[in-house]
Amino acid sequence: MTPKKSSTITTEAEGTLEIFPLPCDTGFLLTLVTDVFENYWDKIHFGPHVQGAVWEIRAPQKPERISLPDGYLTVDFGHWHFHLCIGFNKGTRRNPTSDALARHRCTARTELYRRLRDDGKPSSWGLRLFNGAGEQQMTIFLPNPYLTIEQKVLKEPSFEHLAMWDHLRSTYLNLPSDPLDRQPSKQLCG
Repeated sequence: MTPKKSSTITTEAEGTLEIFPLPCDTGFLLTLVTDVFENYWDKIHFGPHVQGAVWEIRAPQKPERISLPDGYLTVDFGHWHFHLCIGFNKGTRRNPTSDALARHRCTARTELYRRLRDDGKPSSWGLRLFNGAGEQQMTIFLPNPYLTIEQKVLKEPSFEHLAMWDHLRSTYLNLPSDPLDRQPSKQLCG
């Protein structure tokens, strides 16, 4: 796979992000999300991240089951689960989904990102999925070298926390680790 070129965007709400686009086909997304939740469930926080609300959920355990009924990826932790439309949703015979609604629901943009500080050094890393209307479906907040898994600020950066980021870059973007990710800054987080 030839990696797509990253781009940098700056918004009032999110600051500067370097975006690494990923494919959005159902098979790719099933593989990616399964990899993340089966192998890194205990290292991530996830949920919607929209203006006015950020949900940073931690999984209680490895998923009991990951399935794909009618275009909806279901990650089931036993006591609770979530659904994410990554494929074509047909609906039922009695209540079929229109083509327009199916396109709206389905993931249309997937990206790895890293937030850049004013000094150009990364401060946070993640994976985001957006539906066909450009609405965010989910953000997966990756381990951060400036924070513990409990989100406490570390006195010194722990760059071992970037192992998942490096794995995702290597596996899904065909990119090596980037020395920029390991350049500490006096501004520890944010």
